Amino acid sequence: MLAETAFVTPATPYAATPYHPGEEAAVPTRSQIGLHAAKLGLQGGAFAVFALVLLIFALSSPIFLSPFNLGNILAQSAISGVLAIGLTVVIIAGGGNVVTGGIDLSLAANMGLSAAVYASLSQAGQPDAVAAGAALATGLVIGAVNAVAVTRFAIVPLLATLAVMNIVGGLELVLTQNTVIPAVTPFLETLSGAGPLGVPVLAYGLIGFALVTALAVQATPLGLRLQAVGSFPEAARASGLAVNRFVAGSFLFSGLSGGLAGILSAAYLSGSTTGAGELLLPVVVTALLGPVFSRRLVPSITGTLLSALFVGVLINGFQLLNLSSTLVSGIQGLLILLVVSATTLLKRKEG
Repeated sequence: MLAETAFVTPATPYAATPYHPGEEAAVPTRSQIGLHAAKLGLQGGAFAVFALVLLIFALSSPIFLSPFNLGNILAQSAISGVLAIGLTVVIIAGGGNVVTGGIDLSLAANMGLSAAVYASLSQAGQPDAVAAGAALATGLVIGAVNAVAVTRFAIVPLLATLAVMNIVGGLELVLTQNTVIPAVTPFLETLSGAGPLGVPVLAYGLIGFALVTALAVQATPLGLRLQAVGSFPEAARASGLAVNRFVAGSFLFSGLSGGLAGILSAAYLSGSTTGAGELLLPVVVTALLGPVFSRRLVPSITGTLLSALFVGVLINGFQLLNLSSTLVSGIQGLLILLVVSATTLLKRKEG
């Protein structure tokens, strides 16, 4: 796993400190030890729950661990995973506060409109290159609108992206007339097919996108500056970093993620979809759940990738057990509540 340097955090209470003669070695306080234990418990609990869920579904459904179903989980996770990675970059750049920090609620609508643009151009006889370029451009434009609203007009990201979400959703309805636009092209068939080792091409797309993004965000100077902007905006501004540019760039990347997810969605569903808005909750769950799968309990691309697989397993397992989709949504909402509450309490203790 790539080193996760999403935020600069205080050293653990067990970090080595230089010794000077005549000085007593620093001894961890009881509260520091308790905080460290709580972090380890939260991380270990997350992986334990993941393993338990896998075990339960494997025992409950004989086809859960079949190669076909595992491939289906990876393909289903690709679309929401790409969107969640885009959202994670916004959270890293804007801070983890769910009210005033980085958030992009327009991502699912972005995906829906981008998929509709792709399908519409394919229906009109345009080549795949033109349709794909238009879908990516659509996502970038939506990201640019969010960036301007947040950085130029100082609108809280939660409200700005909520407004853009409704505008984009309306545009999709106008374009599709609230119907599904079919799209079947050689490129889309390749994306929806199987690649090496029988693994869906969509899964390779998710892993490749996550790897490239993780390298950029977690292992480059640009990524470190992005993390500094989100963690300590005032200090970053004082050191000469253009905070608004980094925030705007995160929304542009998020918009591009929405356009890419639109292409993947068109491939997976063989056209556009009228239910893109339903994907917003799983995407938010995936992004907010990501920190518990990271080494430092902070937003990271690798943590979001694991979270996407966890959410994909949950959704697939409930489908195999014929459980109500309402129950699935309820559990996803509960996960958000638990994770946000736990991380908020830990941050208060650190402060």
